[in-house]
Amino acid sequence: MIDFAAGAPVPGRLDVRWQHGDAGEQAIQIHAYDPHTYVLRQSKLTSYEAPFIYLLFGNDRAILFDTGATADPVAFPLRATVDELIESWLAANPRERYQLVVAHTHGHGDHVAGDGQFAGRPDTVVVPREAEAVLDFFGFSDWPAEVVGYDLGGRVLEVTGIPGHHPASIAVYDPWTGFLLTGDTVYPGRLYVFDYTAFSASLERLAEFAAARPVTHVMGCHIEMSRTPGRDYPVGTRHQPDEPPPQMTVAQLIAVRDAARLAAASPGVHVFDDFIIYHGPCRAAMAGQLARAQWNRLTGRDRCVPVRR
Repeated sequence: MIDFAAGAPVPGRLDVRWQHGDAGEQAIQIHAYDPHTYVLRQSKLTSYEAPFIYLLFGNDRAILFDTGATADPVAFPLRATVDELIESWLAANPRERYQLVVAHTHGHGDHVAGDGQFAGRPDTVVVPREAEAVLDFFGFSDWPAEVVGYDLGGRVLEVTGIPGHHPASIAVYDPWTGFLLTGDTVYPGRLYVFDYTAFSASLERLAEFAAARPVTHVMGCHIEMSRTPGRDYPVGTRHQPDEPPPQMTVAQLIAVRDAARLAAASPGVHVFDDFIIYHGPCRAAMAGQLARAQWNRLTGRDRCVPVRR
């Protein structure tokens, strides 16, 4: 049995060059942060969303957070990839039976599209995307303020609600790695807010939550910013050679909280160095995004080339 408490948070590796839309990329990039923690990234050549997906192993079960933006198991072989990783982990850590839980940071389509690949898989639970199902599965009785534990078998995750971007958005703290998974609520990109009151309250709680724990990395699900402060890649971009890494700091999380306070009274687009807050529909800004994307396509800056499978 693996002791997931001793020495936590343990050191891991994030010195990785993430694929970002270059020719010949794999459909899914696999990175082992440590022997029990994997970060996957869908190629931008299969979906411009290029979401990050997290696979965490415990003694009794593994949990997969999100299933990507593509349903087709040929174009996007998530089930096969996860099966291979679990098979390899079980070869090093034999168990008679081992469960897989498929859950989501939130229920938007680019995070649940691959759910169907896991239908019928033995010893597997797929948590539906709807808020009611999420609350029931994790055992929330005081949503969203409550912090609940979810035990993978000695690796006990702490889960709390962070609605605002999506009604079922959750944040997950993993004491083993120190990761704080924040879905699409905090990441280096465009933070789309559909319920600003809920979003602001979630960030207030999330900042307090992070300050009370030894968080090593704040891990969202996308990268949309460039390394130029305040400059993002437009919607639909399939090649992002100058993107920053996905991991953020607690200080950056607090900066998002502070920015949300500043933007609360002013619907519209609010640009900051490491992220952009979209407060409300922002139709003119979205039209500008689409115009930028079209210009990138016409000028060849948005290269779409075949993906390796």
